[in-house]
Amino acid sequence: MTDRTYTVLLYSDDPQVRDRMRLAIGPRPAADLTVEFVEASEYAECVRLVDDYEIDLMVLDGEATPGGGIGIARQIKDDRTDAPPTCVVIARAADRWLAAYAQVDGTLLHPLDPVTTGQTVAGLLRSHAAA
Repeated sequence: MTDRTYTVLLYSDDPQVRDRMRLAIGPRPAADLTVEFVEASEYAECVRLVDDYEIDLMVLDGEATPGGGIGIARQIKDDRTDAPPTCVVIARAADRWLAAYAQVDGTLLHPLDPVTTGQTVAGLLRSHAAA
């Protein structure tokens, strides 16, 4: 890995959920990774950030309304050939099939466990950097 800082997009309509995501990931999800965060609270804002910035990973709230993270993930994957990897935070493990249909790269469950979250984020960032 390089000394590069990776940009992680956090999406949720609820600022408390975005705070929990940020805290669970932390500024260093692994010893060799440093991240900075950008945030979106609406669908259009999320798409604009993906269009305007080099986003290395999207962490999307699958429970957000009116635009859920699973739908946003699918839309961005369908619209872009260079879509960043996506991780959707879902409330029910049974929704993993829907996340798979949306072509997400990873799923996490509410409430977020910092260890699992850090490992998942680090794995997605490393695999994307290696590609």
